[in-house]
Amino acid sequence: MWIKVPTYSSAHSVKRVLKWFWYTLSLFFLPVKKIGKPDYIIVSPMQTMPIFPAYRWAKKIDAKLIFEVKDIWPLSIQELGGYSAKHPFIQILKFFERFAITKSDAIVSVLPNYQEYLKDEGFSRKFHYIPNGIDVNEVNNTEPLSEEVERLIPKNKFIVGYAGTIGKANALHYLIETAIILKDNPDIAFVIVGDGNEKEKLKQMVNKSSLNNVHFINSVPKKQIQSLLKKFDVCYIGLEHKQLFRYGVSPNKLFDYLYASRPVIFAIYSPGNVVEQANAGFCVYNSYPDEIANSILKLHKMPKEGRMEMGNKGREFVLKHHSFEILAKNYKKLLENL
Repeated sequence: MWIKVPTYSSAHSVKRVLKWFWYTLSLFFLPVKKIGKPDYIIVSPMQTMPIFPAYRWAKKIDAKLIFEVKDIWPLSIQELGGYSAKHPFIQILKFFERFAITKSDAIVSVLPNYQEYLKDEGFSRKFHYIPNGIDVNEVNNTEPLSEEVERLIPKNKFIVGYAGTIGKANALHYLIETAIILKDNPDIAFVIVGDGNEKEKLKQMVNKSSLNNVHFINSVPKKQIQSLLKKFDVCYIGLEHKQLFRYGVSPNKLFDYLYASRPVIFAIYSPGNVVEQANAGFCVYNSYPDEIANSILKLHKMPKEGRMEMGNKGREFVLKHHSFEILAKNYKKLLENL
């Protein structure tokens, strides 16, 4: 039995910081007697403060403490939010991060290169790599797209598609800039599916450049994602070009892309990523958006059989290494060996 401690997602307002503190304090009063004594306490935070009450509980009830790292805090908000390492808030989060790394019985991360981060920070500890993945039963339980969405998808075009949140971190302005470069190629269309606070800004970029090769579609239900991805010839994923990502990334949408047997253009500075390991697409580590455009043209010129082979490699890799069943077995083995 284990308890998994959730936390609030990322935000930087004073109000949200106060909520974090309040939430952390509330963890000292978990009804452990009602839920039974756990064997393991898994702390799976964005911000790092909940590690302290989790540590106190682990000591009190003699449970093993596991610290999970999905995003490296506070480094993530330093690089993405522009915070100085000397900012008091960053220093507080840094203190709790070091506490977590030092005091936990095991460190788990979805980031393949997290060992390099530990080394860079002066830690000799090892971590356990257990990445994100897919629920095979869930992704196989697909529904067809609605007629409205079907009508919005361009016909007889080579489609470069994105499906997911349209936020600042997703760096979709690179994809719009790529569409500008390729605007004179009538065979290539860009389809962006989703919603988010950057959507209007991207639409303004499209209007300003008078593009007719970019199409926006509102979010579709999760059960329709695989049906949507089958309409794409290539799937795109990107993030802002930050040194932070050299330690690895593990976006959930990436595994949906790969499972759909579509080649992926991976525009994130993250060597050793899943697309690279599986040889399931092209990785762009610099020269955005020119290299993105070059990758699209390579895939466009490639015979369909070649793209299918590339996409199938991605699907096979996900089924072999990233199904929830496989990941759960790996996690179970980790816990049993503590």
